[in-house]
Parts: sequence; structure tokens; C-alpha cells
Amino acid sequence: MKYAVLGDLHANLEALEAVLHDAEKQGATHYACTGDLVGYNADPRACLKVLRTLGCKTVQGNHDFYACDSSSMELFTPTARKSIEWTRKQLTAPQRKYLNTLPLIKDLENFTIVHSSLQNPEQWNYIFKADTAESSFRNQFSNVCFFGHTHVPLAFITDGTSMEKGFYKTIRVRPGFKYLVNVSSVGQPRDRDPRTGYVLYDLEAQTITMRRIEYDIETTQRKIRDAGLPFRNALRLSYGR
Repeated sequence: MKYAVLGDLHANLEALEAVLHDAEKQGATHYACTGDLVGYNADPRACLKVLRTLGCKTVQGNHDFYACDSSSMELFTPTARKSIEWTRKQLTAPQRKYLNTLPLIKDLENFTIVHSSLQNPEQWNYIFKADTAESSFRNQFSNVCFFGHTHVPLAFITDGTSMEKGFYKTIRVRPGFKYLVNVSSVGQPRDRDPRTGYVLYDLEAQTITMRRIEYDIETTQRKIRDAGLPFRNALRLSYGR
């Protein structure tokens, strides 16, 4: 059993198609997503259709929540706020209902998926540092938890007494350790690598592998401009920021 674990798609259809093509070649048998299916890019309806057809197990991200809710977005940047306002107008009623009913945390096989932190996931806290990772670990009952939100593929590993943190290519899951792993971003990487990214989790071999794939960035950028979305959404894709 191999899980392709995706995160932060942000309505980037070209990146999603590239990831799914690679995942199929790598022998993925199941799919999971750490949330933020929509926002920033121009294909929210198409991306939702693809994931639902795939039977992808998904949790809710903050962009998903606000895309189907009228709550204040004062904590968002003007660019993110405008992107969500645009997205709200694109989604169908059934799609808004689907996003609104997604759980914040989901257990799958022997691992967990969440968008932000396992501690107060509805607060959408970012995990960059050891202290926020430690708070999440205290609420983690599975050996492995995949998360998103930061768009930066960092892994935190603890044996209960000490913690390691860093970027990764392949992680071998060992008994007695817990792993908190960011799966990068399909639709808007922010680690200065513009390639789309996802994780392949081989449950038999107990390996977590980061995959980075080239995709048609120019087409995604053109769609953003044509839709009237903020120009910065298109520009940042070239630089992975």
C-alpha cells in the first residue's frame, strides 16, 4: 500500500495533474490531502472534481473554510483575501457544502493528516519551529502525521526526549519515534523551488519520500491573469516563494 499525500493544491490544475501522473508511475494505490484545495489559483472547480473522483481522503484547510464561509478575513493578506473572494464566486453550492463538511483531522491506516497543528487545528497555526511542533506532538497518537499550511517541506522527528528538524528526501519510519512531516505544496511551493511537490508514503517499506516534479507553470500563470486574480499569485510561482 502506497499513499500519495498531497497538500495545499490551491486550485492549481496543471500542478495537480503532474503530481497525479507521477504518483501513478510510482505505484501509488491511495491518495490523501492535507487541505487547502482552493485559493490563489484559477481552477478550484476542476481540482475539486479531480480529487473527489479519485476518492482522495481530505481534511479542511483555512482557504477551504473561508471559501464556503462568510466569516471575516481580516487576518489574511489583501492578496489572499481577494483570492478567496474570487473563489467564493466560482464554487457551486455542492462544492461549498463539501468543503464545509471536511474534518479538521483525519486518521488513515496508521497515520494522521491535518492542515495545520493537531493542537487547536481550527486556529490554523503555522509549524516552523520546535515549540509549535512540540505542541502538535503532544496531541499526536499515531507514529506519523502529515500536515501542510506552511508550503515548506520540513520534518520534525522525536523520540519523546529530543527532537530533530530539517528538510528531507527520504525518511525511514522507525519504531519508538514520532514523525510530523510537511508534504510541501502542490499548487504554490514556498521553499524557493518552483517545482510542485508531494509525499509518497510506502506503508510496507515504512518510507516517506519527497517527490518534486516539473509542471506547466506558464499555463497556470496565464489562467491567473485571465481570471483577474492578483498578479502576485502568478509571479511567485516562478520563484517558489
